[in-house]
Amino acid sequence: MKMKLLLGWFSAVTVHASRCNASWKVEECSAFASTLHNPGHTSVTILNASYVPENTFNASGVFNSIPACRVFGSVPYAGQNSVVFELWLPAADTYNDRFLVEGNGGLAGTISTKNVVTSLNKGYAVAGGNGGHFAAVNYGGTGAPDIYLPFMHDQDQVSAWIHDSVAYFTPAARDIAARFYHKMPKRSYYEGCSTGGAQGFALAQFYPNLFDGIVAGCPGNWYSHLGLSFLWNDQMTQGSNSLPRSALDLITKAVLTVCDHVDGLLDGVIENPLSCVFEVASLECKSSEVANSSACLTPAQVSAAQRLYDGPVDSRSGGSLYPGFSLGSESEWIAQEGPPAQAASVAIPANVYSIPLLQNIVFDNISYDASEFNWGTDVDLLDEIAGTFIDQVSPDLSRLKAKGGKMIVYQSWADPLNAATWPIQHLHEIEDFFGGDVSDWYRLFMIPGGGHCGSAMSYPHVPGTWHALDSLVHWVEKGEAPTEILGTDPFDKTLKEKTSKLCPWPQTAKFRGGDPNDWSSFECEK
Repeated sequence: MKMKLLLGWFSAVTVHASRCNASWKVEECSAFASTLHNPGHTSVTILNASYVPENTFNASGVFNSIPACRVFGSVPYAGQNSVVFELWLPAADTYNDRFLVEGNGGLAGTISTKNVVTSLNKGYAVAGGNGGHFAAVNYGGTGAPDIYLPFMHDQDQVSAWIHDSVAYFTPAARDIAARFYHKMPKRSYYEGCSTGGAQGFALAQFYPNLFDGIVAGCPGNWYSHLGLSFLWNDQMTQGSNSLPRSALDLITKAVLTVCDHVDGLLDGVIENPLSCVFEVASLECKSSEVANSSACLTPAQVSAAQRLYDGPVDSRSGGSLYPGFSLGSESEWIAQEGPPAQAASVAIPANVYSIPLLQNIVFDNISYDASEFNWGTDVDLLDEIAGTFIDQVSPDLSRLKAKGGKMIVYQSWADPLNAATWPIQHLHEIEDFFGGDVSDWYRLFMIPGGGHCGSAMSYPHVPGTWHALDSLVHWVEKGEAPTEILGTDPFDKTLKEKTSKLCPWPQTAKFRGGDPNDWSSFECEK
């Protein structure tokens, strides 16, 4: 059962007597924060507040282009825990009357300040939280084999991480914004990618009334089985099964040779990998060839590649436990492999996520040897002990639909972490639950050549910024469902003006002539 949110004195918007109906000035941030303290109500604690002048705050290379009031707060939840959040309030003349929450990444423990400042620069009153635990006491916010992660031993913190933390602080943060501007935001939105995408699904499933619209990118909403896929990919590519970068690049090149033309444009990207057929066995070294991963694959490597295409399977039934990777994503698989493909010091997903989940949550044994994982009975344990608290895969989003909420999901075809077809599979599950089309409130956009929440290093010419939030706002406020989403900002800065067109699945972008680097040269069609 979800904990009732304690709003205390934030439940109403009050007008400070000396301010009349005018918004506070960002320069008055500290004074504003002092009016928020109320010792008689302890559900929210203001930790700090400061004025941030224009272009003085550097969030991993993103500067605040407008002045703001930055407020830190803390909201308690079960077990004497708390969620720490920060709220950025833009100057009133730049405020767009919208409230936005940015989700977390990975194991959380910190606030995604870069994303927060990026959205501040668009005029949002924007907040982000730490996921209900602190990275500083949890191995710096990452994971590794044989490392004790305290938050994973606190059931309330585990549940807060993905399911609940955003919902815990959102009402308080939104009401602080209302106090600052002396009016409630006209609309409220959420966006997140990766773990933040999973949090988006948690909001849709458990807290559908908090936001008018949700963007969930590259979502790890089947988190427990995403972790299984990381473990599987590592185990399937060890020893002689290793797929070094030369082998992966060989496969990708061969796939593009066969598949790139299918969409009508030779641009080094596959628009829809499901529309192409490619057999990796065609790259197996002939008896007369010397095994060389830059020219051909050994039988063991062919087998390993096929297992990554297939994804993890239940040893009892042979049934799929999570989808595998798609054609054209092969060069990105290097991120999944440990030695000998990469140095042992490289943090691969199996070591950062899978093994810590098994050692800290499922088996509660930091010495547990993940090589002994049983791909049958241990899957049941994972589902019962971890999945209950970190997965959000119910197709029943009827409360979100009934509320009039809108949801945009996006997923990259060359994502090095998430299997690209999982969001398609989940869309089908949702459609089956509702008995048909759900595009009047839920839409999925697939991204050819995109990576995990941004550019794929093997496709630097593909735009890596996707303007899903802009499309969501238009959908919510104008009532017009998005028929396309703009992609901008390729990693290759010589193509900085290049744009791309993302289409609502199952439509794909078809080239209609003109400049192939201009999204207007494409049309979305089935």
